[in-house]
Amino acid sequence: MKPHPAKQNIKVAVDNCIFTIIDNELYVLLIQMKKRPYQGMWALPGGLVNQPENLDKAALRILKDETNVTDVYLEQLYTFGKTKRDVFGRVISIAYFALIPSANQQLKTLAKYQSVQWWKYVDLPKLAYDHNDIVKYAKQRLEWKIEYTNVVWSLLPEKFTLNQLQKTYEAILGKEIDKRNFQKKIFALKLIQPLGQKAMYGAHRPAELYKFRSRKPKIVQIL
Repeated sequence: MKPHPAKQNIKVAVDNCIFTIIDNELYVLLIQMKKRPYQGMWALPGGLVNQPENLDKAALRILKDETNVTDVYLEQLYTFGKTKRDVFGRVISIAYFALIPSANQQLKTLAKYQSVQWWKYVDLPKLAYDHNDIVKYAKQRLEWKIEYTNVVWSLLPEKFTLNQLQKTYEAILGKEIDKRNFQKKIFALKLIQPLGQKAMYGAHRPAELYKFRSRKPKIVQIL
């Protein structure tokens, strides 16, 4: 006889998929597990929701505790609930994702984990639980979002070049973008403005610096 739903032992967790751009490539923030059977494997920062807290607060708490990342806007991604996604029992996970600049992030984790670090998206190992599925879905959501919103500003510093902006789009999409058409569209949308400043990058000639007119979410057809 099946137990009444009110007597079932089902736990709720949150998992955070955090993206950044490093050297023009897309990275994901991961923690390394100690507990068996996942010892040595990497996973998204996540954990169980406490009885008195709501989901958003749980996601922020866990992210801070396990990675030291704070002051970040987390957006609910999807609910993952396969019956055997966790070997320790039935756990339903509400996944979140966020985009943050990698600069000035002082990563550290709890003693119950081996390490915390950024992993290049294209080189991700097999992750614990069903976290590869979560990352894959988050990447797809990110690709969709940069096509119809200005969300890419959250991955860039306050001042950036046109090349940095284009490389950020290319890192997310995994393909090259036509430079002329891209810049024409960006200028036509009036999303950025020149600062009247230039920066040197290696042996190249000085590049014009820009900033976003607004660093708030906005619906706009970019690609």
